[in-house]
Amino acid sequence: MTISEFVTVVVPNDVPLRAGPPTREELLVYYPAKFTWTQLKSFVNSGDLGLLKRDKKLQARYDEWAIGIKAEYGSIINYLTNYRLQWGKRDTLSLLTSAVDEPVLPLSNGNIRNVLPSLSDDAPKYFTRSAPRKYLSIIQNDWPYSVPPEIEHTLIWTCLPIYHEDLVAKSISARVEQDGLWGFTGSTSPPPSPSTLPSCLPALSDWGITIDKLMRSIPPTEEEAELLRRAGEEIQEFIRNRWDESKWETAWFVNPSRLQSVPDLAHIHVFARQKL
Repeated sequence: MTISEFVTVVVPNDVPLRAGPPTREELLVYYPAKFTWTQLKSFVNSGDLGLLKRDKKLQARYDEWAIGIKAEYGSIINYLTNYRLQWGKRDTLSLLTSAVDEPVLPLSNGNIRNVLPSLSDDAPKYFTRSAPRKYLSIIQNDWPYSVPPEIEHTLIWTCLPIYHEDLVAKSISARVEQDGLWGFTGSTSPPPSPSTLPSCLPALSDWGITIDKLMRSIPPTEEEAELLRRAGEEIQEFIRNRWDESKWETAWFVNPSRLQSVPDLAHIHVFARQKL
């Protein structure tokens, strides 16, 4: 069943409102998307990744859930590293499934208690397009941003550094620290220009975002733009390899440290849209 077919068969009265991570049906009925695909790409390409938001009601549900998780595990990072992230294995815990053709990987059992993998002497110095799977946990975001139902919000967690001095030149380090990194794959046209952002701001009215509250750096020089491309090149190629560009279009980003909800563990956000 395609996403559009799935949407048409969801009957609101048949979808109970639960606690904890939401099902796809709950997202459709109780937390309908605030953003379009074009708006998401505009926000990613705007230089202000803080514009990407979770539905406010879903955020409140997350905050309540997080209280219990912290009481049980001590912290969100402990929950992630000791339970949720299944290093080197296919994600079997998410209520939100993915349509990506996953390679055959070992299945996790229902009583998983993983620990953060230790890096071997021959481990890469940083995240690369060919990063060993044992250092990765690729999962659907249990608490996705306010994306349209046909968009998958995937997280690539890694115990390898993403920001590394060999990748991020000193001349752009302050910019990356402020803005993060982002890119796009699978599209035949360029992403929306940052100049289109003002037309997207009404979609952010629930969060009180106005033009004067944006946090954006001045446009990079040609030299800086090339250095930024190089800094994100390994991520870009990893995503191209996983999301076949003939089948998928993606917008990806790595938050700057000021926006990272789990700053002690590197991760990449991917919005993926299956082509018709």
